[in-house]
Amino acid sequence: MMSTPVILLKEGTDSSQGVPQLVSNINACQVIAEAVRTTLGPRGMDKLIVDSRGKATISNDGATILKLLDVVHPAAKTLVDIAKSQDAEVGDGTTSVTLLAAEFLKQVKSYIEEGMHPQIIIRAFRTATHLAVKKIKEISVAVKKDDKQEQMGLLERCAATALNSKLIAGQKEFFSKMVVDAVMMLDELLPLKMIGMKKVHGGALEDSQLVAGVAFKKTFSYAGFEMQPKCYQNPKIALLNVELELKAEKDNAEVRVKSVEDYQAIVDAEWSILYDKLEKIYKSGAKVVLSKLPIGDVATQYFADRDLFCAGRVQEEDLKRTMMACGGSIQTSVGSMTDDVLGECALFEEVQVGGERYNFFKGCPKAKTCTIILRGGAEQFLEETERSLHDAIMIVRRAIKNDSIVAGGGAIEMELSRYLRDYSRSIPGKQQLLIGAYAKALEIIPRQLCDNAGFDATNILNKLRAKHAQGGMWYGVDVNNEDIADNFQACVWEPSVVRINALTAASEAACLILSVDETIKNPRASMDALPAGRGRGRGRPHAH
Repeated sequence: MMSTPVILLKEGTDSSQGVPQLVSNINACQVIAEAVRTTLGPRGMDKLIVDSRGKATISNDGATILKLLDVVHPAAKTLVDIAKSQDAEVGDGTTSVTLLAAEFLKQVKSYIEEGMHPQIIIRAFRTATHLAVKKIKEISVAVKKDDKQEQMGLLERCAATALNSKLIAGQKEFFSKMVVDAVMMLDELLPLKMIGMKKVHGGALEDSQLVAGVAFKKTFSYAGFEMQPKCYQNPKIALLNVELELKAEKDNAEVRVKSVEDYQAIVDAEWSILYDKLEKIYKSGAKVVLSKLPIGDVATQYFADRDLFCAGRVQEEDLKRTMMACGGSIQTSVGSMTDDVLGECALFEEVQVGGERYNFFKGCPKAKTCTIILRGGAEQFLEETERSLHDAIMIVRRAIKNDSIVAGGGAIEMELSRYLRDYSRSIPGKQQLLIGAYAKALEIIPRQLCDNAGFDATNILNKLRAKHAQGGMWYGVDVNNEDIADNFQACVWEPSVVRINALTAASEAACLILSVDETIKNPRASMDALPAGRGRGRGRPHAH
């Protein structure tokens, strides 16, 4: 007697389980890693990605590339997520995370195919990660915070290491100094929002500048604007969220008037309301008036006659940054324009930058904010510069908060690899093989650095293994001379938290993918369902 098949899932559901689907998931992760593999390191290549709207992006940042790739494979999405999380948490090392996770999986693929249980592998990986993180903490070098000069030099080197692999590596001296100065201006919490970035087309990269204070693009202006003075010493600044325009009341109210005088009174009332507002602002002693809402032509003329500068339609974040820098508070009415709600700064001026005009507020008393104005040719290039600086800024913030560093350029990976390989030989059982595989996977970083620079990777890795075995702890790949070098002396440094985060995220992602033993894909709802009647398990219609 045949048992009837139980139909549990919807028509068209695709479910695969067991070893083959695990292997296919691992292969999908390899493909993702292939996409960003060549962007690693100072000799890494860039990717040009064109999205569905035809916008081209040129980038070297692993997270940016993976975000722009529309990944649909469910297991491979995990790798995209860890790259994003690394970007959010540390800012740099996004490519290395993806590579490490994919390499961990690649190393254990053969064990999976031979039938080893995934849980054993996961346990070994957790042990190995724990040991590796402990080792990083042991050998990382603490930074002295007391000596400001030394700390600045160190942070600049960390920023330069982060910029090494970017498009602007040629100007890394210039930019790493700028980034460190920018971060140093912030308060203890180091909020990222307080560093504004403005991109201006034209000019050379070296024309980029750092403004200690706030700078934003000149806003839309009415007639009379050019009569206003464009430079003030020690001005008071009024920050408003008020519309200074004639409101035509006929739009939103119905007024019945019998005589022309009544009508005239209404028109006069409108004017007097506006003039009343303007008078209050003028009386408050403010010299610079910024508003989030439009400032109309009447108001612009009024201010110009009285030597005030005004700008309407200022973007909210710029207004908030001005408030943080110059003090004061944003007012929603002009009723109480007292001194304590006005901001102040040492110098306000409007300057031509490239083809744009910018309003600069310098010498702010509460200056916990700064603005970087980037110059450069193509738009894609400017955007990539902005992304690169974002990475460097994040790295400097991390280095200030977590004051220990390790050598980059594959040095720390090789040291961990040696340590874990030695450890694996001291334990029995399957764990030995797996921790050995983990150690081998760590070598992907120096290997990829060599491949991307066109060196003989096997030769250099052999030299590195020998050096690390003899105790040369900080030896890594020297990209400039196709050899190995002590990267700690060569000042290729990065905060140890970058590496710790990269290792934990990569091994978590690998464990996550290994622990999946069945993938069930529900059919798309948009697909037309099978016509009723002739579906599976619905029986055949009776022939009447």
